[in-house]
Amino acid sequence: MSTKKNIIVKGRPAARLAAVQALYQLEQEPTTPQKVVVEFLNHRFNEIVDGTRFITPDKTLFQDIVMGVTDRMADLDSMISSTLSEDWRLERMESVVRAILRAAVFELIRDTSVPVPVVINEYIEITKSFCTGPEVAFVNASLDSLAKLLRTADMQE
Repeated sequence: MSTKKNIIVKGRPAARLAAVQALYQLEQEPTTPQKVVVEFLNHRFNEIVDGTRFITPDKTLFQDIVMGVTDRMADLDSMISSTLSEDWRLERMESVVRAILRAAVFELIRDTSVPVPVVINEYIEITKSFCTGPEVAFVNASLDSLAKLLRTADMQE
């Protein structure tokens, strides 16, 4: 998994991007979320990783997303699956797309003070960092559908 080269991300966007990378790593390696969080906090932030320099990320948000997604994975997967067409399954998606959707859905339900468009736009940008094909439109449509289910009042404004 590699992002575009020479990307610099800060604050909350850096936390979100790092969380997606950590969730991807957890799916690829047999380890614990706690170990991955510590690895990122101690070794990856303020370093260049896969062409991305994370500068002063929101460490609390990063940790909340990684731990929250791993704690609520079954619920998140059920929510995501509920918006997929009958002939499409979560298991068929690329690992990074699953990580993006899980992180975004967790954020949609975790903190309703963050506006839906902010969450969707941030995760679309993250998708563009990893994917150049139809995945971007797929993530956009999926998050729009999920936001309508999870944050109905916000979507009517």
